[in-house]
Order: sequence, then structure tokens, then C-alpha cells
Amino acid sequence: MRRHNAQLLPRLAQRLEAAGGRLAVLEGRVPILFDLPDSIERIPSRVHWTPAALRAASESRALAEAIAQAEAAGRPFDLVHTAHLPTPKSLAIPFTLTIHDLRSLDLNRAPFVRRLIGGKVLAKATADAARLFVVSEWMRGRVAAEFPHAAHKVQVVGNGVDHLPLRPRQPDKNDPFLLHVGHIEPRKNLDLLVQALARDPELPRLVLAGSPKGDTDAELMVLAKDLGVADRLEFRTAPDDNAVAELYSTASCAVFPSRLEGHGIGPLEALRAGCPVAASSIPAHCETLGDDAPTFGIDDPDACATVLRRVLDGAVVLPTAPGMRTWDECADAWASGLVEAISPPPPMG
Repeated sequence: MRRHNAQLLPRLAQRLEAAGGRLAVLEGRVPILFDLPDSIERIPSRVHWTPAALRAASESRALAEAIAQAEAAGRPFDLVHTAHLPTPKSLAIPFTLTIHDLRSLDLNRAPFVRRLIGGKVLAKATADAARLFVVSEWMRGRVAAEFPHAAHKVQVVGNGVDHLPLRPRQPDKNDPFLLHVGHIEPRKNLDLLVQALARDPELPRLVLAGSPKGDTDAELMVLAKDLGVADRLEFRTAPDDNAVAELYSTASCAVFPSRLEGHGIGPLEALRAGCPVAASSIPAHCETLGDDAPTFGIDDPDACATVLRRVLDGAVVLPTAPGMRTWDECADAWASGLVEAISPPPPMG
């Protein structure tokens, strides 16, 4: 989500400025953690990030104040866009929403109360939003199936993959390693990779590059010790883009065993870098990677080990990856969708 915003917001600002418009971003107590061009106005606020209920209430007040001040200054806003829930309430102008995934509904390990509340929050948000943006055709279908009242206003704006610098492929044959890039959290299903290491003693070490959430990293190390593979598991702190590019250039194979993704940007990053990829057979991976991708079931460590061995042995070729897009293409689609949300086309007939 952070990547999505960091890449799309500056491009959106350029397109709005070219059409005589402007972009402003409401900044909360926690400052924005990525660079924005000076042309984007930052509106300071005291909005809390957590808990969600407090954030939604304070965000609604801050947005209402910003909208009123802009109106009084003769520079009114036309639209508010958000990408988190609950959505703002009682706004004087329309709002749009990006939905990256439906984890509160689709993740079986999510608590029942979270699924119940999440469904109600999503139902209201999808009903109130002027337009809904999703990151894949898979997500378009899920949102339409779950919230048929909103099916007509769902638009796909995927993720680009041209943000990382490219490095020559230089895998280390003397010290090969498997690579996973992303948060270290239960949804990423990284315990499956640890089990796969135990299934095949010949698999190389596994590097997990990303920020841990909760105690997931400690739990994975306990599992690795129990299975006798702790010496083949390595954690790396969240790398910057140059470090990620270097990892993709030197890894023997990048592997993504997620239980749930809305898009699956990691496998596409790896493929663009020329790095072999193996991934779980979830719908988002199958859509973006294509039917020829080497995949495995989310609960099958034996299949995971087998697929990794085939990829490492060169028994499969790189997927064609129909999901490859540039961020400029995505920004064009997003900008046109936002304009249509302000001035929707007249109904047919």
C-alpha cells in the first residue's frame, strides 16, 4: 500500500496540474514516510493512526475542516480519496476508495468479530463511495460478488513494477539462497517455507527481507529450531529499493507463499529483475503471473519444496507475467477514474 501511494500520488499530481487542478494530502500525527514533490500541498492534522475508530472520527473532523477552509479561500476541493477503513463520515463532497484486499473477510485466520465488523464497515463504504478502485481483476470480482450494490462502480487500477533499479543477474553459485521480500507476518505464510526447508535438505538457505509484525519472526525461528533448519534461516531488516534490487539480482529464486494478496507485486518485481519465481497458487498470483507460473498450494510444504527444486534446477522457464504494468499506465487509469467520479458520464439510453 505504501508503494502504491508513493508511486501514484506524484504522478497523479502531475496529471492534475496539467489539467489546471491540484492535489493535497492530509498528514496525520505520524508524518508521511515517503517523498512527495513540493507541488503536493500537505495539510497538517492531529489525526491518530490507531485505533481505527479514533482515526476515523478525527480524520472526518480534519477533512471537514480542510474542505471548509478551501471553500472559504475560493479554492474548493472536488473529491476526497482514501485507502483505509472506516471511511470518513459526513463529507460535503464525494469520496473514492481504494480496496487492496478483503482480508477481514477472506482470511480464514481473522477473528470472527473482525470479519463481522469488517463486513459491515465495507458494506457501508462501498455503498457511500462515488467510485471503488481495486488492484486486480480478482479483486474486482470479489468486491462485486460480496457487494453487488457497488459492482457498477468498481475500477481496476493495478500496481506498476518499474520502480526498482535493475541490476545484472549475478546469482552466487557458491552461496545460493531463496528470497522472500515483504512483511514478516502470518498472512505471508512464511512457516510454509520453513517447513519446505525441512522437507528438502538440499534447498539453500532462506532470506526473509522485511519488517516483522508482532512476534512472527520469533515464532518462525522457534519453528526452524524445532525442525532443525535454524542455520538455514536468515532475517534481514526492511531493505531500501537499492538493497531489494541487489537481492533480486543475486537470489537463486524468489518465493512468495502468501495466503492472501490483492495483487502480488513482489513476484512481478522479481520477474522484472530476471529472478526466477515460485509462488502460492492464490488467485492474485495466478492472475498477475499467468498460467505458466510455478505455483504450489498454501498448505502443502511438500509441493512447495518440489516446485522450488524444479525452479532451482532450471526445469521451468520464467512466467510470461501478464500483470506487468508501468506506474504511468496505472496513474493514467487512476486519474481518469477520479475525474469520472467527480463528473460521472450520463446513463445509457
